[in-house]
Amino acid sequence: MGLLDELEQEAQRRKAGADDVERLKQERDASYRTQLEPGMVALYEYLLKLTQNLAFIKPRKTFSHPVAGYGNVVFAIEHEYDLKIASQPASKEIKLSFPCLVATDECAAVEVLTSSRIKTVSGAFQRFHIGGITPTKKDASGDVIAATFRARGRIVLSAQFSADADSGLLRMTFGNFDQLGGQLTKTATGEQFNEQMYDEIGRFIAREPNALFREALPDDYRKQLRTKVQQEEMKRRWETQMADRQRQELADLERQQGLAGKFTKVVDQVSVGGLFGKLRGLVGKKDRGDGK
Repeated sequence: MGLLDELEQEAQRRKAGADDVERLKQERDASYRTQLEPGMVALYEYLLKLTQNLAFIKPRKTFSHPVAGYGNVVFAIEHEYDLKIASQPASKEIKLSFPCLVATDECAAVEVLTSSRIKTVSGAFQRFHIGGITPTKKDASGDVIAATFRARGRIVLSAQFSADADSGLLRMTFGNFDQLGGQLTKTATGEQFNEQMYDEIGRFIAREPNALFREALPDDYRKQLRTKVQQEEMKRRWETQMADRQRQELADLERQQGLAGKFTKVVDQVSVGGLFGKLRGLVGKKDRGDGK
């Protein structure tokens, strides 16, 4: 192959790659304009109605997060919501936050001993902006060697939704929902961003049963699982039938052995009875002979 041919092939390859990049960019932009951008507006309206209703009804909603060295801290949603939306020419962002008060009456009073353990639990409380530390004993040098912890204070739960034309995706980030100081993230395509997802998001925020982070299984994998379940069910049925059959066979064998034992006993009795009869006959003959 000549030099010009090699250069021509390389130019075509690069052009094809550039065409692919441009095509993907156009697809992402189209997805944003037709699905994500209107979806973000619809989600904002959904969240606005959701938070207004929750703030009016004020349902009692509690949840708990563990703190190392202390145990579970119980929180109650205060239903004071801050919802904002920001728009740029090729992106939109929604931010939602609301405070949750520590339900101190539902939290345990835990006595912690030794300076090192107290520092560990105290550090965790401070890291998560939780109070409720009462020193109860100090050593000669003034170091706290016993303290009672009973959580109090509040935390803020946050949810952020962002979509842009560059990625063609929706990004969701939830703070303090699954654990203190932790974040949950999830992405969705424009096709997935629909009313069903709005409802799952709303249920997740309201601490209701939801499937927001339950990934849909591929059809092939779902079929494999269904086949495996059916096979396991058939195996259990077969094992049950075999166990029932074995129990029946054992019962039959025991019954047969019982009948055989009874029959043997009768035969023995008959045999012994016959033998005694013969002996009595012989003895009788002997007695009669002696009498003669």
